[in-house]
Amino acid sequence: MQEQYLDPHQTRARPPTDYENLLGDAIEKAFAAGVHDLEGICAQLMRDCVPSPGGKPWTPDLFESEMKRLGA
Repeated sequence: MQEQYLDPHQTRARPPTDYENLLGDAIEKAFAAGVHDLEGICAQLMRDCVPSPGGKPWTPDLFESEMKRLGA
């Protein structure tokens, strides 16, 4: 019998886009480096050249709004 909650992508309606994969990889890289604050995550996104909405520099407010948009 298959366990009920073992599929980590069970709520995903579609595969992630290239942008979402790039963003996720950069966030994981920041966490792996011990970065857990929004300023540090935004700095990592800029170092990794992750494009932001509208081409603006990543800021904590922009990061939060993008996470909210992607999570909707």
